[in-house]
Amino acid sequence: MSARPLRVVGHPVPRVDAIEKVTGRARYVTDLTLPGMAHAKVLRSPYAHARVRRVDVTRARARPGVFAALAGADLTWCDPYYGPAYRDRPVLAIGVARYEGEPVAAVAAVDEATAEEALELIDVDYEPLAPVMTLEEALAEDAPLVHAGQPPAGHFADLSTLRPRPGTNICHQFQFARGDAAAALGGADVVVEDAYRFPPVQHVALEPHAAVAAWDETGALTLWASTQNPYSVRVELAKMFDVPLARIRVVVPHLGGGFGSKTYAKLEPLAATLARAAARPVRLAASVPEAFQTVRRCASRVAVRAGFRRDGTLVAVACDADYDVGAYADIGPRVVQKGTYTATGPYRVPHVRLEARAVYTNTTPGGAFRGFGVPQLAWALESLFDVAADRLDRDPVDLRRQNFLAHGEEFAPGDTPIDGKLEESLSRAAEAIGWTRAPAADRGRGVAAMLKASVAPSVSEAIVRLHADGSVTVLASAVEMGQGTRTVLTQIAAEVLSVPLARVTVVQPDTAVTPYDQTTSSSRSTAMTGRAVQVAAEDVRDQLLAIAAQNLGVAARELALADGAVVAPARRLTYPEALALKFGMSGGELIGRGVIAPGRTAAPLGGSTPFWEMAVGAAEVSVDEETGAVRVERYVSVADVGRAINPLLLEGQDEGGVVQGLGHTLLEEMLYADGHLLNGTLLVYRVPRADDTPSELECHFVENADGSGPFGAKGAGEGSLIPVSPAVANALARLTGVRLRDLPLTPERVWRALRARSPRA
Repeated sequence: MSARPLRVVGHPVPRVDAIEKVTGRARYVTDLTLPGMAHAKVLRSPYAHARVRRVDVTRARARPGVFAALAGADLTWCDPYYGPAYRDRPVLAIGVARYEGEPVAAVAAVDEATAEEALELIDVDYEPLAPVMTLEEALAEDAPLVHAGQPPAGHFADLSTLRPRPGTNICHQFQFARGDAAAALGGADVVVEDAYRFPPVQHVALEPHAAVAAWDETGALTLWASTQNPYSVRVELAKMFDVPLARIRVVVPHLGGGFGSKTYAKLEPLAATLARAAARPVRLAASVPEAFQTVRRCASRVAVRAGFRRDGTLVAVACDADYDVGAYADIGPRVVQKGTYTATGPYRVPHVRLEARAVYTNTTPGGAFRGFGVPQLAWALESLFDVAADRLDRDPVDLRRQNFLAHGEEFAPGDTPIDGKLEESLSRAAEAIGWTRAPAADRGRGVAAMLKASVAPSVSEAIVRLHADGSVTVLASAVEMGQGTRTVLTQIAAEVLSVPLARVTVVQPDTAVTPYDQTTSSSRSTAMTGRAVQVAAEDVRDQLLAIAAQNLGVAARELALADGAVVAPARRLTYPEALALKFGMSGGELIGRGVIAPGRTAAPLGGSTPFWEMAVGAAEVSVDEETGAVRVERYVSVADVGRAINPLLLEGQDEGGVVQGLGHTLLEEMLYADGHLLNGTLLVYRVPRADDTPSELECHFVENADGSGPFGAKGAGEGSLIPVSPAVANALARLTGVRLRDLPLTPERVWRALRARSPRA
């Protein structure tokens, strides 16, 4: 053959969006300007819980330059509620404000200054009510109710069996069991148990939430939004405004980070409502403090009991988890059940009892956040594994290795067998951290492992177009938010069709143009959307081979694609030549379609996970016993990724996940007092800086091409975050003998624990 196939998968090719981002040419939602566009501002409740007796927007409406001023009582012309699990969240507070910062009124004006001034003219009569700010307060007998009635279910099929407990603040309950956990724990030689707390934390995406909404004269809505879920947002808006899906268009420009904060509807319903009332385009952009009042990670209290035989075999796990989902359910019920389902981690456990509750409180709504409920549970189980190792006089690495699920082993009946090699990941992490070598006297080492299921059932579609000049367009709705999705999809199409990367264009998500994709979350974009792109490109490839076979008189099996051409043993046919033969002119294009939709199965949650995400972390720490400051000196992350489509992008994802995990491990916590958020700005909410990162940070990948994604890839990106907290805490315990159960491991918290341990206290 005269040319060799191009190979780009598995190589660290440059990001396709790098130049436009580093030069400032990339356009984000807040860079967009439409003719006649108004600017929106929101009046928010100063109370965590209050009856809203009256909202008077009369003076605001009369202010020159104001196009619309709305309160909840004005929204009689639409369905003013939304939410993916329950439709419990009003666009503007109706009757009751349920958390500090809840939108109570909003204005759209000629500019931001006028909008701000109009907010000052709005008169609100509040009657403060007793709030429930913690899980303990919300679950107490006779606790004030965050929601007095039962809101209708949202649009997720797998949440059609929502199980609230009427008359309480419990909006969902989840149970899963196999075997007889109570009997197995009763007969175990060693039982370890304790309760662990995980704090509420904010995503701190560099770009806060934003949306631009515009209705046209036909009643169709176009929305430019910083969202990870354009198709879910479209469903919400169609329901609210009773408009066919086809008449709602959601466009996603560049996204400045998400981490789950931009999944499902956030600002979009309010932006669309204001645009309808103002009869002009409206831009609504949150500030950083407003992002703290929009969504956060669900806090948790997790109690775990684990039983072992004397030889170290894990026989039973019982887990009782309460998740604080805040004032509105958002996606909290799914977080609870997806996370709790894998509360037993990557271990073989014959007897299991798992119970979890999603609990309303009068705080910022809790939603999806990188790890999706699993970090809260892994924090508990992986800490207890080290406690068990001490009780059994076993090495923590060896105890984990003994109990790991094996490749191909069943996790739960009906679900996908384990598709990775956990022992290989653990061995590589242990070797890299120097586990078998004694650490320095002032250092301690710890390990932790994780297992996470991806969302299921799940659907991704893609279209690949081969144009008359041999260039390629990929249509897919996976959102690029810094993780490198556009680059990876470009690589996949280029590899299958053997064209240079520069000849492939990936269109940004637009529900009027790009086909359906369920969500850009759950580490699924490469595995699911990438696989759909691969199938669509293979469809085009097969069409090319059929054209060439017919015109060259050669069997398709004797043909191959190489360097933008179909290559036969004795002849080379470029793609433009092949299309000209197909259409009889220099025009027309080949279109391939890929649909990945495994559908519902007998798995416990209704669909088998498309892949298992698994990773191991190993930490080496030091501590200043005079101040309690913990320093992570070295960290090793090992992720089982199947195949690294772009190793450099994957390394960036892994490193970012580790550093983000260090945030909630050592620094981050949203603090409330008397119903008020005390640290809802970046002046006082501390996120990791460059000098907080480990001096040595290594990322390794296990690649056995055993994933269901393109070229054997599996999802990655969340797994590296999850082991960080228990690995660091386990290292701290091995160094000092102090076992902490509440995150973050702040200097004060560590200092107090050290003093409680020490005779010098």
